[in-house]
Amino acid sequence: MRLFVSIDLPDRLADAVADAQGRFADAEGLRFVDPEQAHLTLFFLGDTDPDRLDDVESALARAVENAEVDPFEFRVGGFGVFPALDYISVLWAGVRDGGGAAETTRLHEAVERELTALGFAADDHEFTPHVTIARMDDARGKDLVQRIVRETDPDLGSFEVGEIRLKESTLTADGPEYETVTSFPL
Repeated sequence: MRLFVSIDLPDRLADAVADAQGRFADAEGLRFVDPEQAHLTLFFLGDTDPDRLDDVESALARAVENAEVDPFEFRVGGFGVFPALDYISVLWAGVRDGGGAAETTRLHEAVERELTALGFAADDHEFTPHVTIARMDDARGKDLVQRIVRETDPDLGSFEVGEIRLKESTLTADGPEYETVTSFPL
């Protein structure tokens, strides 16, 4: 099983994600994510033996309890890139100030603490709450992406986060397909 932990955007924000992606329609070299599968990844577990699922689920239940995060408003807006504007591999929409970044970070830290204790590898970079909207496969459209990221600050909307989810990702020829394994209410 290829697993990750996420905060999923509600279906009603799919159009806003698609509109944000549309700003980059003329940028060659971008591969857009499916707006209906948009999410914020709290932790990527990777390939996981199904026999470990019970331990993972118990760890995530503890993480939610230890994070002490109540349901909160999550506001998505603005654009950013990883790793930097000079070399773009990921194009993302951010979490607005006061719009859930602190709560999301607390959840990430609690999830990471519990899952690394089980032997899963922590990210090798600082956590930045974001929703990936595209990946840049080559630099043909880099100048246009840089300009739009610098000059625009869209608001994609907000919603209440009431749970985190353990998701399974199945890679297909048409892109990844995600299925919720378990939900953990806040």
